[in-house]
Amino acid sequence: MNTRVLTGITTSGTPHLGNFAGAIRPAIQASLRPGVDAFFFLADYHALIKCDDPARISRSRIEIAATWLAAGLDPERVTFYRQSDIPEIPELCWMLTCVTAKGLMNRAHAYKAAVDQNLAKGGEPDDGISMGLFSYPVLMAADILMFNANRVPVGRDQAQHLEMARDIAQRFNHLYGRGGDYFVLPEVQIDEEVATLPGLDGRKMSKSYDNTIPLFEGGAKATADAVMRIVTDSHKPGEPKNAADSALYTIYRAFAPREASERFRRDLEEGLGWGDAKTQLCKRIETELGPLRERYAHLMANPGYIEDALQAGAEKARRLSAPTMERLREAVGLVRGGAATVTGRVAKPAARHARFVSFRDEAGGFRFRLIAADGAQLMLSRAFDDPKEAGGVMRRLQHHAIAAFRDEQGGAVMVTVDDTPVGQFDSALRERVREALANLGGKPS
Repeated sequence: MNTRVLTGITTSGTPHLGNFAGAIRPAIQASLRPGVDAFFFLADYHALIKCDDPARISRSRIEIAATWLAAGLDPERVTFYRQSDIPEIPELCWMLTCVTAKGLMNRAHAYKAAVDQNLAKGGEPDDGISMGLFSYPVLMAADILMFNANRVPVGRDQAQHLEMARDIAQRFNHLYGRGGDYFVLPEVQIDEEVATLPGLDGRKMSKSYDNTIPLFEGGAKATADAVMRIVTDSHKPGEPKNAADSALYTIYRAFAPREASERFRRDLEEGLGWGDAKTQLCKRIETELGPLRERYAHLMANPGYIEDALQAGAEKARRLSAPTMERLREAVGLVRGGAATVTGRVAKPAARHARFVSFRDEAGGFRFRLIAADGAQLMLSRAFDDPKEAGGVMRRLQHHAIAAFRDEQGGAVMVTVDDTPVGQFDSALRERVREALANLGGKPS
């Protein structure tokens, strides 16, 4: 049985070196383990609590998505999506809000800290505190419970919110779970072994302290310039250094195998100068980040690929969230179309149909997919240079064109319109494609 693990990334800034070593890299490595069903989402609703700059949030969504993909996140293996692309999440958030005690929210650390700061300044307790900040743990609970995650990796400062999510889930199950529980109770996962990198001033690397080292933005030069500004002690070249207290050694160790780290430590203790040590650190970081940075630059230059990956992830996520939400609506008495028909039977949800989804591929070509009613991909078009041409083919397939199927080598089937190849699909999907095109108005022969 797979263990579902869920990780959220707030889209309010640009990832830095500490984010990579402490969260991004270990999370991606964990997603590759057998038996792990990994969910990664961009928490852009959460970002609205902390940031009121639309341009910054918009830019951050692209940068963070590109960072995770460049670092090796496989969107085919995991479920990678934007929080705001899953409409069931805010709907569930409201349901959970209606069963959550205000007293529970009063005890949230973030809210209490904000109140304490106001009182320390002689102000009113709730000055500047929005309902978003106050009820933040409920939205976090909705993120987790929507997909019934078994484990959620968090820092210690977020552990309380996991306990709150469990409390909220238990309350909902108690009120509405007459036919069984609706939510599993998530377990907190605190990774004590992940790297916590020091920043330029020796404190924990954090945007709040303005002491970060860029990850990809600004290129290798920006990373090197920041490394050269790391604060060191006054020991000169030739004088022994205390490696254990050195930020340079701590960062080096996060990017080097044990043998190389030990050699770097010995060099410092034997008098390696700080300038030479920083140069070695830059080379070591670049060994790992250089290839990833090239991938990041390519992704940022092709935002259509990022959007396509996120939309595919949203479709995958909604294949779980949509039926879950229907079940929850029924549980609380919000069956679509009313509680029952005049005959006393529960109304069925509206039927879904096959559809085309257009996108721009990594190379800049314009394509479209044929998506089944259940969300599965049936056909992928060829790349078109002109989006109008791609749109014209979709319209012809939808309304009046006769699409022919031509068997190719390797089990693929080519779709042609007027003897012109327009896309292909796997031969095992022949009947499903035929049915979907017929429902759209085409008549495959």
